[in-house]
Amino acid sequence: MSYYKYHVFFCTNRREGGQPCCQNFKSAELRAYAKRRCKDLGIHGPGQVRINTAGCLDRCSEGPVIVVYPEGIWYSYVDEEDLDEIIEEHLLHGRPVAHLML
Repeated sequence: MSYYKYHVFFCTNRREGGQPCCQNFKSAELRAYAKRRCKDLGIHGPGQVRINTAGCLDRCSEGPVIVVYPEGIWYSYVDEEDLDEIIEEHLLHGRPVAHLML
């Protein structure tokens, strides 16, 4: 059994010179939001959900992006509402959110 039911990696990379990157879309702030939301719902921690910062996930033009393991499902999101949907559907109920998947 995995230590976490779901391990969520948020790309928070910043590229110089105006190149596309996830941090252009406030990915660090939105990662913090998702972590708080999971804590508020009581689903953050061992055996449940872990929200992590990742370096570059190399999908810069599709950003901001997250990847959820163990399934390896990639998502792009725009705002807190998208993250709420991923948390509610995928992390709470095990139903991937097709319209946000890459």
